[in-house]
Amino acid sequence: MSNQTAITEFLLLGFSDVWEMYILHFVLFLVIYLATLMWNFLIIITAVTLDHHFHTPMHFFLMNLSILDLSSISVTIPKSMINSLMNTRLISYSGCVAQVFLFMFFGLADVALLTVMVYYQYVAICQPLHYDTIMNMRACVQMAASAWISGLLNSAMLTGNTFAISFCKGNMVDQFFCEIPQILKLSCSDSYLSETVTIALSSCLVFSCFVLIIMSYVQIFKMVLRIPSEQGRHRAFSTCLPHLIVVSLFIFPGTIAYLKSTSSSASILDLVVAVIYTLVPPVMNPIIYSMRNKEIKATLWKIMGLRLISKNKMPTFPL
Repeated sequence: MSNQTAITEFLLLGFSDVWEMYILHFVLFLVIYLATLMWNFLIIITAVTLDHHFHTPMHFFLMNLSILDLSSISVTIPKSMINSLMNTRLISYSGCVAQVFLFMFFGLADVALLTVMVYYQYVAICQPLHYDTIMNMRACVQMAASAWISGLLNSAMLTGNTFAISFCKGNMVDQFFCEIPQILKLSCSDSYLSETVTIALSSCLVFSCFVLIIMSYVQIFKMVLRIPSEQGRHRAFSTCLPHLIVVSLFIFPGTIAYLKSTSSSASILDLVVAVIYTLVPPVMNPIIYSMRNKEIKATLWKIMGLRLISKNKMPTFPL
């Protein structure tokens, strides 16, 4: 293919040329990356694996989410940190292809899995009598597998369509990782159809998931408002609202990045948007789903050899 012979590497031009900014970028990304690894490994994977009490549907979904978050952030951040530390911007053509494929795979699967978890919340709150029948382990495995498979198939189509075009506008990508909208800016002028198809493919799954999330939350909030206890309503809202916020921080910035015209010039907004939808969800997901869960916090303290004193044992939603 012409683009494979013409371009053997890309230049990632995401951050400033100043050496001090390179170091600051490396330190900030290192702290964020280590925090994400710690939260996901220690709080979710370790706690769920060591305590059989947590072999429930919600904690099964949490393990899948933690794996996706770890994988997603590991695709972009380490390479960016290495480039900053070595004062270089290079990424090979094959490395860029792999980065696009893996990032889209884990990102789209993450969106699909978050949608499944919203459905779980809907069943737990709105249909508690049918909870055990609907959310059996076989159904949970099938839903999680569907999220992974949908991400894989969509990522394969997106990556293939993106790198099937010819690049004739240089090899400088105005981002700290290989992002599809920025790569499409390097394509030839006759690539409008490819750009449209690529954006349509990436938007289809995300839009479908977003519609399902909104529909589920409408039903959840309608049910929560019927709860006579103010404390019960507060508990339900405090569980659902943080999840909705993180989903929004993932979907809306990503939508802005991918629906923005590829002919638009690069700006600081592109970097900010990319940082939000690539870094914030992997950091926030384990905090929202685990640190707000008393059972997981108790097990975490037990693992660390400490005791967590529980003040009360009030009934909670199975979230």
